[in-house]
Amino acid sequence: MSVKRVGHKGADAIAPGNTPASFDAALAAGVDMIEFDVLPVDWRAPETTRLVLAHDYAHDLDHVSSFEEGLAHLTGPAFDGIELDVDLKVPGCERRVVEALREHDLIERSLVSSQFMRSLTAVRELEPGLRLGWSVPRAKRDYTKSLVWILPAMAALTVLKRTLPRSAARALGGGRTDALMVHHRLVGEPLVRAVKAAGGDLYVWTVDDAAAIQRFSELGVTGVITNDPRLFGVRDASPA
Repeated sequence: MSVKRVGHKGADAIAPGNTPASFDAALAAGVDMIEFDVLPVDWRAPETTRLVLAHDYAHDLDHVSSFEEGLAHLTGPAFDGIELDVDLKVPGCERRVVEALREHDLIERSLVSSQFMRSLTAVRELEPGLRLGWSVPRAKRDYTKSLVWILPAMAALTVLKRTLPRSAARALGGGRTDALMVHHRLVGEPLVRAVKAAGGDLYVWTVDDAAAIQRFSELGVTGVITNDPRLFGVRDASPA
């Protein structure tokens, strides 16, 4: 089965993520979709402060690309036909993001994702034509990569993996989202079946191993999000 190739932050393993250079690297690697992060410089004033391309406030936000600069780059002729996953990192800037996507004629090419359901609800009210993706779980970083947090993180993921198929079906069936963007440790056959039965799409993040990309593709997910989209080429060169 063909899986949608999604570059995380562009191609973060090739060039620094959330930058035009990373978007160019993802394009050169043959992605179908580019995921990037949108963050207001001041989380306390998301409706008025500058929107930038950054994952979190650990970045030096004075030296990152603005959201407008990113959209200007991604609307260049080279990116025609490439889908966008616009990941909102904090609530409150939905109106500005929707307006910018309209101005750049990107509504049909875009999916807006967030860990916050209230952000998705706000986007749906502003622009019913925009596809929505609910990102799960809600976490500031991947705690399974921390020696300190890995055990409690894995325990929490075990519980969530059992309950997520039902939650996903409710969210999709209720029209609150069109897709699930799910951490790779939570994705298994029950979730794939539940999402498909509800008529939704399922994207798995962040997968940086060619063999795992192959497994998720065979499982039937819609798309795989990776820091290194060159791995899709490795997958295609392998025997089925």
